[in-house]
Amino acid sequence: MLNPYERKQEPVSLTIIRLLRWHKPEGRLILMIPALWAVFLAASGKPPLPLVGVIVLGTLATSAAGCVVNDLWDRNIDPEVERTRDRPLASRALSIKVGIVVAIVSLVCAAALAFYLNPLSFWLSVAAVPIIVLYPGAKRVFPIPQLVLSIAWGFAVLISWSAVTQTLSQPTWLLWGATILWTLGFDTVYAMSDREDDRRIGVNSSALFFGNYAPLAIGIFFATTVILLAWLGILIQLNIAFWVSLAIATIGWGWQCLRLTKQDLPNPVYGEMFRQNVGIGFILLAGMIAGSVFG
Repeated sequence: MLNPYERKQEPVSLTIIRLLRWHKPEGRLILMIPALWAVFLAASGKPPLPLVGVIVLGTLATSAAGCVVNDLWDRNIDPEVERTRDRPLASRALSIKVGIVVAIVSLVCAAALAFYLNPLSFWLSVAAVPIIVLYPGAKRVFPIPQLVLSIAWGFAVLISWSAVTQTLSQPTWLLWGATILWTLGFDTVYAMSDREDDRRIGVNSSALFFGNYAPLAIGIFFATTVILLAWLGILIQLNIAFWVSLAIATIGWGWQCLRLTKQDLPNPVYGEMFRQNVGIGFILLAGMIAGSVFG
C-alpha cells in the first residue's frame, strides 16, 4: 500500500481544487440547498436574481473556507482514515501555510459578498464564522459533533431568509429546525462510513454516539424534518406542488432508513445515500418554488 504522504505529482491548481472539494460538488450543493430554500420561500418564489447570485456564491465561498479549516484541524488525523488520507494537507501535497492562505482568501470572498446584505443578514454571517472555524474541533470534545455542523448549516437559512425580509419569523425558525434535523440525519449517515477509523483514533461522531440505534436516530431526524416542513407548508399556504415534493422526499428518506437497518453495508453505500440527499433537497426546492409561485 502507498504511503499516505506519497502522491503522484499534480499541478498546484488541481491540488487546491481538491483542498476546496470543488471536485466533489455534492458537498457544496448540499449547503447551498437550504440557503436557496430560504431565499425562495421568503420571497414567495420570486427573489431578486442578484440576491440569488450572492447566496450561491456566498455558500460556495463559505463551504470552501469550511473545508480548508476542517483539513487544517485534521491534518494529522486524516492520514489515519481511509476516506480522508489522500486530502492535500493530510498527504502533505500542500503546506499548512498554503492552507491558511486559501482559507483566508475564501473567508474574505465570503465577507465581501456579505456586505451586499442588509445589517441583520450581515451580522448573522459574522456570527456563523466562529461555528464554522470551531466545528472541526468539536469531534475531539463533543459527543455529537454533527450537531455543531447542523447549527452551522442552519445559519444558511437565517442569513438567506433575513436577506429578503430583514427579519426572522415563525416560518424562518421552522425551516431552520428542518434544516438542522435534515443535516443531522444525512451527516450521521455519512459518518457511519468512518465508524471503525473514528473509534480507533478516538474521535467522536454521531454514528458512534448512537451506535446500534443510529438507523433509528436517523429515521427520527428525517421524520421530524418532514413534520416541520409540513408545518411550514401549511403556515405559508404552499400549493400542491410542494406537497408532492415533500411526499417524494419522505419516500426517499424512508427508503434510506430501511436500507440502514441492514447489517454490514459496504462503506460506499453511505456516501451514495449522502449524494441522494442532494437530489432530495433539489426536489424539495423545486416544490417550494412551484408551491410559492403558483399558490
